[in-house]
Amino acid sequence: MEEKKRLPLVRQFSAGGIVVRKTKDSQAEILVSQHSGHHGWSFPKGLIEVGEKSEEAATREVEEETGVIAKIIEKLGTTQYFFVQDGKKILKTVTWFLMEYQSDGEAKTAWEVSDKKWLSPAEVGNQLSFKSDKEFWGEINRRVSKLNNLGSDRVNI
Repeated sequence: MEEKKRLPLVRQFSAGGIVVRKTKDSQAEILVSQHSGHHGWSFPKGLIEVGEKSEEAATREVEEETGVIAKIIEKLGTTQYFFVQDGKKILKTVTWFLMEYQSDGEAKTAWEVSDKKWLSPAEVGNQLSFKSDKEFWGEINRRVSKLNNLGSDRVNI
């Protein structure tokens, strides 16, 4: 019987945002982005840098990848998934924040993202590529879809 080769396990910690903006007719839209390498659709996210808080990483990554400046409303939860990269098995933990669109900024790492879209909450699930994202969206979709009073100091969800 052939012995299976075990890949070294590496843990990565990332943070990202479920960014919401209101349309002119007060409908919520959600930002999704397409990775330029594997072409999968997800929410913008990236690695937490040394000494950085997850909130800071989420805000920074959203702007760097998509050019969107957003403020955090609240923490939504975490997802975890495995993938293999460069001969290593990676366990990635992503902390997600609900964020409110503020303005357009500068996409400093736009090369990481080949496309971005603003979608209605009903369209998001069909656009997402990965099981963990789809499951997470299923859990929080109703809360995000019911957003009102966006732009005030308190968002009711």
